[in-house]
Amino acid sequence: MWTMTGFADEIDPDPQVQTRVLHELGLRHLELRSVWGTKVLDLTDEQLRAVKDILDTAGITPSCIGSDLGKISITEPFAPHLQRARHAVEVAGFFGVSRIRVFSFFIPDGEPASRYREEVLARTRAMVQVAAEAGVTLLHENEKDIYGDVPSRVADLLSTIDSPYYRAAFDPANYVQCHVRPMDEAWPLVSEYTDYIHCKDARFPVDATDLGEVVPCGQGDGQWRGLLAALKDSGYSGYFSLEPHLGELTAFGAVSGRENWSRAYRALLSLLAEVGVEPS
Repeated sequence: MWTMTGFADEIDPDPQVQTRVLHELGLRHLELRSVWGTKVLDLTDEQLRAVKDILDTAGITPSCIGSDLGKISITEPFAPHLQRARHAVEVAGFFGVSRIRVFSFFIPDGEPASRYREEVLARTRAMVQVAAEAGVTLLHENEKDIYGDVPSRVADLLSTIDSPYYRAAFDPANYVQCHVRPMDEAWPLVSEYTDYIHCKDARFPVDATDLGEVVPCGQGDGQWRGLLAALKDSGYSGYFSLEPHLGELTAFGAVSGRENWSRAYRALLSLLAEVGVEPS
Protein backbone atom coordinates (compact mmCIF):
# COMPACT_ATOMS: atom_id res chain seq x y z
CA MET A 1 0.00 0.00 0.00
CA TRP A 2 1.37 3.39 -1.03
CA THR A 3 -0.11 6.22 1.01
CA MET A 4 -0.17 9.82 -0.17
CA THR A 5 0.78 12.71 2.10
CA GLY A 6 2.50 16.02 1.62
CA PHE A 7 3.80 19.34 2.90
CA ALA A 8 0.48 21.15 3.01
CA ASP A 9 2.07 24.38 4.22
CA GLU A 10 3.08 24.88 0.58
CA ILE A 11 -0.64 25.22 -0.21
CA ASP A 12 -1.33 27.98 2.31
CA PRO A 13 -0.12 28.97 5.81
CA ASP A 14 -3.66 28.53 7.18
CA PRO A 15 -4.30 24.94 8.30
CA GLN A 16 -8.01 25.36 7.58
CA VAL A 17 -7.17 26.04 3.93
CA GLN A 18 -4.62 23.20 3.92
CA THR A 19 -7.12 20.62 5.13
CA ARG A 20 -9.83 21.84 2.78
CA VAL A 21 -7.59 21.48 -0.28
CA LEU A 22 -6.31 18.09 0.88
CA HIS A 23 -9.91 16.90 1.17
CA GLU A 24 -10.71 18.17 -2.31
CA LEU A 25 -7.76 16.19 -3.68
CA GLY A 26 -8.69 13.07 -1.73
CA LEU A 27 -5.74 13.09 0.69
CA ARG A 28 -6.10 12.17 4.35
CA HIS A 29 -2.54 12.83 5.55
CA LEU A 30 -0.05 15.67 5.68
CA GLU A 31 3.57 16.17 6.68
CA LEU A 32 3.35 18.75 9.44
CA ARG A 33 6.09 21.37 8.94
CA SER A 34 4.53 24.77 9.62
CA VAL A 35 1.24 26.60 10.10
CA TRP A 36 0.41 30.28 10.31
CA GLY A 37 3.95 31.06 9.16
CA THR A 38 5.48 29.31 12.19
CA LYS A 39 7.56 26.14 12.27
CA VAL A 40 5.80 23.30 14.02
CA LEU A 41 8.47 23.09 16.72
CA ASP A 42 8.02 26.79 17.48
CA LEU A 43 4.26 26.65 18.02
CA THR A 44 2.97 27.38 21.49
CA ASP A 45 1.08 24.72 23.40
CA GLU A 46 -2.15 26.58 22.67
CA GLN A 47 -1.33 26.68 18.94
CA LEU A 48 -0.48 22.97 18.92
CA ARG A 49 -3.85 22.17 20.47
CA ALA A 50 -5.58 24.38 17.91
CA VAL A 51 -3.81 22.63 15.03
CA LYS A 52 -4.68 19.21 16.40
CA ASP A 53 -8.33 20.22 16.74
CA ILE A 54 -8.37 21.39 13.11
CA LEU A 55 -6.75 18.18 11.86
CA ASP A 56 -8.95 15.94 13.99
CA THR A 57 -12.10 17.72 12.82
CA ALA A 58 -10.99 17.40 9.19
CA GLY A 59 -9.99 13.75 9.57
CA ILE A 60 -6.41 14.54 8.50
CA THR A 61 -3.60 12.55 10.14
CA PRO A 62 0.03 13.67 10.19
CA SER A 63 2.38 11.16 8.58
CA CYS A 64 5.52 12.83 9.88
CA ILE A 65 6.70 15.89 11.79
CA GLY A 66 8.64 17.96 9.23
CA SER A 67 11.18 19.31 11.70
CA ASP A 68 14.28 21.38 11.09
CA LEU A 69 16.44 19.20 13.35
CA GLY A 70 19.97 19.03 12.00
CA LYS A 71 19.42 22.08 9.81
CA ILE A 72 22.05 24.20 11.54
CA SER A 73 25.77 24.55 10.96
CA ILE A 74 27.86 21.77 12.44
CA THR A 75 29.90 24.50 14.15
CA GLU A 76 26.93 25.89 16.09
CA PRO A 77 26.40 24.85 19.73
CA PHE A 78 24.54 21.56 19.94
CA ALA A 79 23.03 21.59 23.45
CA PRO A 80 20.08 23.87 22.53
CA HIS A 81 19.47 21.79 19.42
CA LEU A 82 19.38 18.55 21.40
CA GLN A 83 16.77 20.15 23.62
CA ARG A 84 14.85 20.99 20.45
CA ALA A 85 15.05 17.30 19.53
CA ARG A 86 13.47 16.41 22.86
CA HIS A 87 10.71 18.89 22.16
CA ALA A 88 10.24 17.41 18.68
CA VAL A 89 9.66 14.00 20.22
CA GLU A 90 7.09 15.52 22.56
CA VAL A 91 5.32 17.18 19.63
CA ALA A 92 5.33 13.90 17.72
CA GLY A 93 3.77 12.18 20.72
CA PHE A 94 1.12 14.88 21.01
CA PHE A 95 0.03 14.26 17.41
CA GLY A 96 0.44 10.50 17.65
CA VAL A 97 3.18 10.49 15.02
CA SER A 98 6.05 7.99 14.93
CA ARG A 99 8.29 9.80 12.38
CA ILE A 100 10.30 13.02 12.44
CA ARG A 101 12.13 14.38 9.38
CA VAL A 102 15.71 15.45 10.18
CA PHE A 103 18.94 16.60 8.50
CA SER A 104 22.66 16.10 9.16
CA PHE A 105 24.04 19.61 9.69
CA PHE A 106 25.37 22.15 7.23
CA ILE A 107 29.08 21.94 6.47
CA PRO A 108 31.04 25.25 6.33
CA ASP A 109 31.66 26.49 2.79
CA GLY A 110 34.90 25.34 1.28
CA GLU A 111 35.66 22.75 3.94
CA PRO A 112 35.65 18.98 3.39
CA ALA A 113 32.69 17.16 4.90
CA SER A 114 35.05 14.44 6.12
CA ARG A 115 36.55 16.88 8.62
CA TYR A 116 33.23 16.92 10.51
CA ARG A 117 32.22 13.27 10.20
CA GLU A 118 32.74 12.34 13.85
CA GLU A 119 30.91 15.41 15.12
CA VAL A 120 27.99 14.75 12.77
CA LEU A 121 27.81 11.15 13.96
CA ALA A 122 28.00 12.14 17.62
CA ARG A 123 25.22 14.70 17.29
CA THR A 124 23.05 12.39 15.23
CA ARG A 125 23.50 9.51 17.69
CA ALA A 126 22.37 11.79 20.50
CA MET A 127 19.20 12.74 18.62
CA VAL A 128 18.52 9.14 17.64
CA GLN A 129 18.83 8.07 21.27
CA VAL A 130 16.24 10.66 22.30
CA ALA A 131 13.90 9.45 19.57
CA ALA A 132 14.47 5.76 20.23
CA GLU A 133 13.57 6.13 23.89
CA ALA A 134 10.16 7.35 22.76
CA GLY A 135 9.77 4.80 19.96
CA VAL A 136 10.04 7.51 17.28
CA THR A 137 11.98 7.12 14.02
CA LEU A 138 14.11 9.94 12.61
CA LEU A 139 13.99 10.15 8.81
CA HIS A 140 17.12 11.68 7.31
CA GLU A 141 16.47 13.86 4.26
CA ASN A 142 19.32 14.22 1.76
CA GLU A 143 19.45 18.03 1.50
CA LYS A 144 22.03 20.06 -0.39
CA ASP A 145 25.06 21.29 1.62
CA ILE A 146 24.52 19.10 4.70
CA TYR A 147 26.82 16.21 5.54
CA GLY A 148 24.39 13.69 4.10
CA ASP A 149 23.73 15.40 0.78
CA VAL A 150 25.34 12.75 -1.44
CA PRO A 151 24.60 9.02 -1.32
CA SER A 152 27.98 7.86 -0.03
CA ARG A 153 27.63 10.00 3.10
CA VAL A 154 23.94 9.15 3.54
CA ALA A 155 24.88 5.48 3.49
CA ASP A 156 27.75 6.20 5.88
CA LEU A 157 25.40 7.81 8.40
CA LEU A 158 22.73 5.14 8.22
CA SER A 159 25.10 2.17 8.27
CA THR A 160 27.34 3.53 11.01
CA ILE A 161 24.53 4.49 13.37
CA ASP A 162 22.72 1.30 12.40
CA SER A 163 19.45 1.89 14.27
CA PRO A 164 15.87 0.98 13.37
CA TYR A 165 15.01 4.45 14.68
CA TYR A 166 17.17 6.19 12.07
CA ARG A 167 16.14 5.73 8.46
CA ALA A 168 16.20 7.59 5.16
CA ALA A 169 13.69 9.81 3.39
CA PHE A 170 14.66 9.52 -0.27
CA ASP A 171 14.42 12.83 -2.17
CA PRO A 172 15.28 12.50 -5.89
CA ALA A 173 15.19 16.24 -6.57
CA ASN A 174 17.68 17.00 -3.83
CA TYR A 175 20.07 14.42 -5.27
CA VAL A 176 19.73 15.95 -8.73
CA GLN A 177 20.60 19.37 -7.31
CA CYS A 178 23.78 17.77 -5.95
CA HIS A 179 24.63 16.46 -9.44
CA VAL A 180 23.69 12.90 -8.47
CA ARG A 181 21.61 10.57 -10.66
CA PRO A 182 19.13 9.25 -8.09
CA MET A 183 18.60 5.72 -9.38
CA ASP A 184 21.99 5.12 -10.95
CA GLU A 185 24.12 6.49 -8.12
CA ALA A 186 22.02 6.88 -4.97
CA TRP A 187 19.46 4.09 -4.89
CA PRO A 188 22.00 1.21 -4.91
CA LEU A 189 23.61 2.69 -1.77
CA VAL A 190 20.61 3.85 0.23
CA SER A 191 17.64 1.72 -0.81
CA GLU A 192 18.00 -0.69 2.10
CA TYR A 193 17.66 2.23 4.55
CA THR A 194 14.77 4.01 2.81
CA ASP A 195 11.38 4.08 4.54
CA TYR A 196 9.84 7.26 3.11
CA ILE A 197 9.74 9.07 -0.24
CA HIS A 198 9.78 12.83 -0.80
CA CYS A 199 8.07 13.69 -4.06
CA LYS A 200 9.57 16.41 -6.19
CA ASP A 201 11.77 16.45 -9.29
CA ALA A 202 14.51 18.74 -10.61
CA ARG A 203 16.69 19.38 -13.62
CA PHE A 204 20.44 19.08 -13.38
CA PRO A 205 22.17 22.43 -12.75
CA VAL A 206 23.93 23.66 -15.88
CA ASP A 207 26.54 25.84 -14.12
CA ALA A 208 27.68 27.01 -10.70
CA THR A 209 24.98 29.68 -10.50
CA ASP A 210 22.15 27.29 -11.40
CA LEU A 211 20.47 25.68 -8.37
CA GLY A 212 18.63 23.12 -10.48
CA GLU A 213 15.05 24.00 -11.38
CA VAL A 214 12.42 22.09 -9.39
CA VAL A 215 9.63 20.60 -11.51
CA PRO A 216 6.73 18.15 -11.00
CA CYS A 217 7.66 14.49 -10.64
CA GLY A 218 8.57 12.87 -13.94
CA GLN A 219 9.42 16.16 -15.68
CA GLY A 220 13.05 16.42 -14.61
CA ASP A 221 16.17 14.31 -14.16
CA GLY A 222 15.04 12.52 -10.99
CA GLN A 223 14.57 9.15 -12.72
CA TRP A 224 11.11 8.88 -11.20
CA ARG A 225 9.85 6.08 -13.41
CA GLY A 226 12.81 3.94 -12.45
CA LEU A 227 12.25 4.71 -8.78
CA LEU A 228 8.59 3.74 -8.88
CA ALA A 229 9.36 0.53 -10.72
CA ALA A 230 12.03 -0.37 -8.16
CA LEU A 231 9.70 0.39 -5.26
CA LYS A 232 6.96 -1.73 -6.76
CA ASP A 233 9.35 -4.63 -7.38
CA SER A 234 10.69 -4.43 -3.82
CA GLY A 235 7.24 -4.47 -2.23
CA TYR A 236 7.60 -0.99 -0.74
CA SER A 237 4.76 -0.08 1.59
CA GLY A 238 4.89 3.45 2.90
CA TYR A 239 4.32 7.13 2.33
CA PHE A 240 4.83 9.35 -0.70
CA SER A 241 5.14 12.90 0.59
CA LEU A 242 4.48 15.62 -1.99
CA GLU A 243 6.84 18.60 -1.63
CA PRO A 244 6.27 20.55 -4.86
CA HIS A 245 8.66 23.50 -4.31
CA LEU A 246 7.08 25.19 -7.33
CA GLY A 247 6.97 28.66 -5.78
CA GLU A 248 9.12 31.11 -3.90
CA LEU A 249 11.44 29.45 -1.40
CA THR A 250 10.96 30.43 2.24
CA ALA A 251 12.39 29.47 5.60
CA PHE A 252 9.71 26.78 5.75
CA GLY A 253 10.11 25.31 2.27
CA ALA A 254 8.25 27.03 -0.54
CA VAL A 255 4.99 28.79 -1.30
CA SER A 256 3.67 26.70 -4.16
CA GLY A 257 0.04 27.71 -3.75
CA ARG A 258 -3.06 25.66 -4.35
CA GLU A 259 -2.79 25.56 -8.15
CA ASN A 260 0.85 24.45 -8.30
CA TRP A 261 0.40 21.99 -5.42
CA SER A 262 -2.55 20.41 -7.23
CA ARG A 263 -0.62 20.34 -10.52
CA ALA A 264 2.29 18.55 -8.84
CA TYR A 265 -0.10 16.07 -7.25
CA ARG A 266 -1.74 15.25 -10.58
CA ALA A 267 1.69 14.69 -12.15
CA LEU A 268 2.57 12.24 -9.39
CA LEU A 269 -0.73 10.38 -9.75
CA SER A 270 -0.09 10.08 -13.48
CA LEU A 271 3.28 8.43 -12.82
CA LEU A 272 1.72 6.03 -10.31
CA ALA A 273 -0.89 5.07 -12.89
CA GLU A 274 1.89 4.25 -15.36
CA VAL A 275 3.27 1.59 -13.02
CA GLY A 276 -0.18 0.30 -12.12
CA VAL A 277 -0.41 1.57 -8.56
CA GLU A 278 -3.53 3.17 -7.08
CA PRO A 279 -2.42 4.92 -3.88
CA SER A 280 -4.52 5.36 -0.78
